[in-house]
Amino acid sequence: MSTLKIILEPVIGLTRTDRLLRILQIPQALLEENEPKASRGVIAQALNMLLFEDLLERVPAAKTYASDCRLAGRKIMHDHGAVRTVLLANMGTLPAGEEAITRILRPLGYALNGVYPLERLKMTGRSHAQVEFPEAIAQFFVSELHPDRFSPTFQQAVAHVTGTSVDPLAPEAVKLLAELDKEHALPREAAARLLPLLTRCFTRQHATPTLADYDTLLAESAEMAWISTEGNAFNHATDRVPDVDALAAEQKALGQPMKPTVETSQSGRVRQTAFLAARVKRWFRTASGDPIEKEVPGSFYEFITRLPLPEEQDGKQHLDLSFDSSNAQAIFKMTAGAK
Repeated sequence: MSTLKIILEPVIGLTRTDRLLRILQIPQALLEENEPKASRGVIAQALNMLLFEDLLERVPAAKTYASDCRLAGRKIMHDHGAVRTVLLANMGTLPAGEEAITRILRPLGYALNGVYPLERLKMTGRSHAQVEFPEAIAQFFVSELHPDRFSPTFQQAVAHVTGTSVDPLAPEAVKLLAELDKEHALPREAAARLLPLLTRCFTRQHATPTLADYDTLLAESAEMAWISTEGNAFNHATDRVPDVDALAAEQKALGQPMKPTVETSQSGRVRQTAFLAARVKRWFRTASGDPIEKEVPGSFYEFITRLPLPEEQDGKQHLDLSFDSSNAQAIFKMTAGAK
């Protein structure tokens, strides 16, 4: 039995593990790894699989698409997952900005792969790729929102919302990540214990926001309003497909909630589109402290086509793993909802 399967089964069980192994395209080297210790590449792959599955459960259109792929015998190549953060000090005990996420990625073998100003959104995006399997293990696109670029009223609402944040990274996880960072591997049992400790970091870390704060945030930034309800959950997961235009036409014909257009990077080598964001019900607090439920945008599912770079590197042709600021800002609008 592969190490990947061995560390996933204690976390999600045999049935779910087998389903993920059948639906996702995974590097053969990771499938064949069978050592007493799990390499950081295997652990990175396992974490991505858990976060991918979580996204499918939260986005009905994505779950339908994955089910259709499974029935058709087509595997999904998970290209990247996106996470939103807030660059603000004093967010309870949660580290400011992308450090809340990158402190997890570094021990897994991830390195910075690009910086993308998202000026229209007053955010900065950064991509991180796994160094041993940059094209085969999903990248993370981690964005930071800059509250200081907004109005004082907005900044106050951000402070209200994020001030209750709690650091989800348990002491055991910190210890295991330090060992992984040093050794580049963990004993299988330790790796299995680490995975659920890491998935806790990809959810909302602050208390239920007030409806007044949500409305204040939404008036200036749909992205920060989204963070107030969803936190650091996967904003989207992405399927890398050979022809995103053909895929979009196919999904539209099936009645899936597809974005009307396909975004093209300045280089022409990266093309992206997406399903519209799921609509989810979230709780808020009124001025008197009473709970009130409201429908808001949740996460979504993206599709991307990457063409090879024009020049070979080390005698090999590689995919263009970059992102594009214009593309990213257009894709982010999937969660804008109605103001």
